[in-house]
Amino acid sequence: MIEKIWFENHPIGWLLWPLFWPLSKVYAYIAVRRRRAYQCGIKSAYRSTVPVVVVGNITAGGNGKTPVVVWLVEALSRMGLKVGVASRGYGGKAPHYPYLVNEETTAEVAGDEPVLIQRRTQASVVVAPVRSDAVKLLEQQGVDIVITDDGLQHYALERDIEIIVIDGQRRFGNQHYIPLGPLREGMHRLAEVDFTICNGTSQESDEMPMTLKPSQLINLKTGEKRAVTDLKEIVAFAGIGHPPRFFNTLKQLDANIVYTQGFVDHQVFKRDEIESLAKKGQHLVMTEKDAVKCRHFAKNNWWYLPVDAVLPPQDSQRIINRILEVKEQYGSSST
Repeated sequence: MIEKIWFENHPIGWLLWPLFWPLSKVYAYIAVRRRRAYQCGIKSAYRSTVPVVVVGNITAGGNGKTPVVVWLVEALSRMGLKVGVASRGYGGKAPHYPYLVNEETTAEVAGDEPVLIQRRTQASVVVAPVRSDAVKLLEQQGVDIVITDDGLQHYALERDIEIIVIDGQRRFGNQHYIPLGPLREGMHRLAEVDFTICNGTSQESDEMPMTLKPSQLINLKTGEKRAVTDLKEIVAFAGIGHPPRFFNTLKQLDANIVYTQGFVDHQVFKRDEIESLAKKGQHLVMTEKDAVKCRHFAKNNWWYLPVDAVLPPQDSQRIINRILEVKEQYGSSST
């Protein structure tokens, strides 16, 4: 319901206005005051020994940040750079922090997005509520560059490049601060960051367009790859920021969908719940982020759909060139 208030102007929002409006003003005041404290040096921020690139947004909810992080890691790794990823590890409870994610790490320990990134890229991924702690451990791993998955508002960590990812369909909703709207920071931040990427087709003139390109389905148990059209009677579910985006992608691929189920972002799935859902069709299809949480109890007819962030060549090159320029200023991480 809260997202309907934020993005669809649901009438119940007017009923809750007397409660949410003053709370949003308090949220905005705290957010502005906190940032100014770091800008003025009242609070100290950690400066890494290697370049730090923040991929985030000014709104709550999923906008497509993780595919952008994966794209950056893969692009920079192909150039011979060792890239590390720092994340809060939302939804996970690690035995200690900072925590270095490995092949055996589960989403329950590190959160779904860090596990996804590590498995897709094989990069060093570290989670910690205090992102500077994660960055310090990554420095010990000998990385050349740190990419932070989210963390635009984490001003306790200095950054060299800021990238905002916008949901092209929902954009900024009613443009109010939390809880009245989805904003974590004001709209003015859009003019202050280095790059703005729009996930969708409704980008504005100063935004880089991005699409999420799906590939073949991958079986959670066997790793087999199949075209979406090969499967009949698909049950699809998604526990992401905006589940309809995933369902629409499947429809565009001509998937034979018989049932869909959306969950909240970072949903913790129960085995019985997903098994019951799977019985509504012949095959169960989910997002890659959800797959990392279901892999340990998956069935042979369960699949996930990987997607890759695709930007126009000239835009992607602009981002990479800027990162390399900053890297040159730092020199080698081994010096």
